[in-house]
Amino acid sequence: MPTTHSADPHHFRRRGVLFVLSSPSGAGKSTIARKLLADEPELGMSVSVTTRPMRPGEVDGKDYHFVDLEEFRRMVAADEFLEWAHVFDHRYGTPRAQIETMLAAGKDVLFDIDWQGAQQLFQIAGGDVVRVFIFPPSMEELRARLTNRNTDSAQVIEARMARAANEVSHWDGYDYVLVNDDVEQCFAGVKTILAAERLKRSRQTGLIGFIRKLTRTA
Repeated sequence: MPTTHSADPHHFRRRGVLFVLSSPSGAGKSTIARKLLADEPELGMSVSVTTRPMRPGEVDGKDYHFVDLEEFRRMVAADEFLEWAHVFDHRYGTPRAQIETMLAAGKDVLFDIDWQGAQQLFQIAGGDVVRVFIFPPSMEELRARLTNRNTDSAQVIEARMARAANEVSHWDGYDYVLVNDDVEQCFAGVKTILAAERLKRSRQTGLIGFIRKLTRTA
């Protein structure tokens, strides 16, 4: 993946972070993602392509890129996705060109994707990917959150709970895990992870030049 133009206080160039947040629906991932984007100017959101219908209040190109099944299949065949998955009878994918453009502009990229997408992204981008899984405090609390949203039928909630159990079983495919029993505390944990990953030696592409200069003047 390309090197970003962003830097730490010492002005080292570094590689961009592909920052993945995953969780069962209702665990608070979207809230934390919104807070992170508002608080981190060097972080941009990956906007997925989907075949599911647009919901009230959603904006095409901001929440998702909405396409029909035929167009999605064309994009798959043309290798236009970094990753894609089939979820609840609909398809979701990450457009490759969008991510390359964001990295070239010096932005880290935030991904709101499931374990399948995280796995595919890691296979493609390896060390540039940081994977964070967010647990709900309990499955009972997760069910209560889904019910209190009043956006899904009882049948859909049952399907989401079944999927949640499957998603939780893949927690060991992530670099970090957090429990969202307090959104501010969980958000602070996510920010700490992002800050530490940005400072990893392997991402500091400008460090070698600094060290050479340092040793020449020693």
